[in-house]
Amino acid sequence: MTRPGGTWQNWGRTAAVRPVRVERPRSPEGVQRAVKAASAQGLTIKAVGAGHSFTGIAAAPGVLLELDDLQGLVSADTETGMVTLLAGTRLHRIPALLKPYGLAMQNLGDIDRQSISGAISTGTHGTGARFGGIATQVRGLTLITADGEFLRIDQQHNTELLAGAVVGLGALGIVVDVTLQCVPAFVLQAVDAPVPLDGTLGSLTERVADADHFEFYWHPHTDVALTKTQTRMPESTRRRPIPPLRRWLDESLLTNGVFGAFCGVSRVVPAVIPPFNQLAVRLTGDAEYADQSHRVLIHHRDVRFREMEYALPAENVVSAFDEVRQLIARRGWRIEFPVEVRFAAADDLWLSTAFGRDTAYIAVHRYWRVDPREYFDAVEQIMLAHDGRPHWGKLHGLTAAQLRELYPRFDDFVALRDRLDPDRLFGNRHLERILGV
Repeated sequence: MTRPGGTWQNWGRTAAVRPVRVERPRSPEGVQRAVKAASAQGLTIKAVGAGHSFTGIAAAPGVLLELDDLQGLVSADTETGMVTLLAGTRLHRIPALLKPYGLAMQNLGDIDRQSISGAISTGTHGTGARFGGIATQVRGLTLITADGEFLRIDQQHNTELLAGAVVGLGALGIVVDVTLQCVPAFVLQAVDAPVPLDGTLGSLTERVADADHFEFYWHPHTDVALTKTQTRMPESTRRRPIPPLRRWLDESLLTNGVFGAFCGVSRVVPAVIPPFNQLAVRLTGDAEYADQSHRVLIHHRDVRFREMEYALPAENVVSAFDEVRQLIARRGWRIEFPVEVRFAAADDLWLSTAFGRDTAYIAVHRYWRVDPREYFDAVEQIMLAHDGRPHWGKLHGLTAAQLRELYPRFDDFVALRDRLDPDRLFGNRHLERILGV
């Protein structure tokens, strides 16, 4: 978001920049004109969507392109399920765009505020051991390159670039449209249940394998895992949505209203955190419901926070999680936000966090007004010891030299960047740190 006075800042308030100018193109051709003008003037240029990356990956000190007006459906094919969307389209708008065609996205993350181009470019993912991140649904995209030309990359054009360009970090060009492989609309049957944490960890492999989608949250200072298990069903399945009053109580009142107030108080009085967390898991009861896929997968989160997330080989998740739990107890920290554990299938996208291996994710959070560095730095060391890779859109402390060791195709990606943007028209300080100068 660009505030009055010309300063852009991201949602987590972890990055801010005052660009030379802000442009709001309304078409791919408008993006092309902006890229050519920036190049001619010797200015860098970058696009931002919803600003939901916690890093400075989208910070644009030169020309900032806000893609709010580059939204909507370009085309949809009901026979193949192929759908093309303008790059700035927000994830939360996609279900309504797909509904007339009887289609849905195969999987989603747990929030839907991001733009589709931002989500794929940073490797945003949901959960489900048989499903990849959102980027694995991409079958094509169109870039405006540094020379101001349209570059189509799909299964018919420049196919060899697709695996490298999808999780592109905004480093290869400006994405103007994205083609997704969608699936017939479906219903998710969901079971939410508080379960003893040790039992969940002991049976985690089976729980993940037996479910289409499984994840759990752990509130520090408790011994309970808040599990979410979901089964994919045909679209004709009778829906049993959460009643509106219950949804309002859970999402608006408790998850956002009460929890937001608690976070504010806990900054001043950290001692309230353990008893509040213990109360929170007691108030989170069992629930069974069935609804459209996006209404089950997505959660509405208004309380601002900061996040670090690491992708681990799936077989390492229990030992890494146990070390995080022991770390919090040993340091005597009071942690107000839950730890989240999710899963994804291996893929072949060069900079995907799940490249080449079935993956589990551990995410840690702090309230946005609390300095997270000591907690995040210590957790990061645990994740690295378990062969972890950081999420590209979330906070971490790694540099290009370290990341090169974690990604077998890292140098191939850098070479692709050298080819498409040799003068770093789309660069910024964050990309210098994670990709090299």
